[in-house]
Amino acid sequence: METFSKSTQVRLPWNKGRLVGQKRPLQPKHVWSIRVRLEMLQPGRDVALFNLAIDNKLRACDLVGMRIDEVCAGGRVKDRATIIQKKTGRSVQFEVTEQTRTSIEAWLPTALKLGSRFLFPSRNHVSPHISTRQYARIVHHWVESIGLEPTAYGTHSMRRTKAAQIYKKTGNLRAVQILLGHTKLESTVRYLGIEVDDALLISEQIEL
Repeated sequence: METFSKSTQVRLPWNKGRLVGQKRPLQPKHVWSIRVRLEMLQPGRDVALFNLAIDNKLRACDLVGMRIDEVCAGGRVKDRATIIQKKTGRSVQFEVTEQTRTSIEAWLPTALKLGSRFLFPSRNHVSPHISTRQYARIVHHWVESIGLEPTAYGTHSMRRTKAAQIYKKTGNLRAVQILLGHTKLESTVRYLGIEVDDALLISEQIEL
């Protein structure tokens, strides 16, 4: 029987068999398809979670930990909300569109009935709200349900989706930086995956 020392053991790379790198944003047609499926098959929490994730462009930890009083006031869902980001400690504002407000208002009675101060309470007692791991599984289910490769998408896909569209339609990096809560413009450039061709295209549109 052969034996191997620790020095001769072959270690497989952690990412063997995994797709790594920047997660893709959803395209508008993907957003529409997922939203329609959720409204038909799973009305309630997931519709509100999906719509809010698209609108607020937050990291997973900030989205799942959102409190009811951060998006609601006086029994109404706010048009705009502000949260303190866990990663940076900086505040960031986001819009709450009409369809998102409608879906939150439909879900809110159930959330309140559970007696939680969180908008998306957990169904077990381990955590007061759904975990980032659970949210990741939910996102994978969403993309898989419309025929997309789940390993190519993740929770950051939700964060990047609207930001990518704003940049594509306006070319305004500063606006995207503010909406994502980035402290440096370079972070926004890397996050959106902007290439040299994108920068040149913007430059070509400017005449002096």
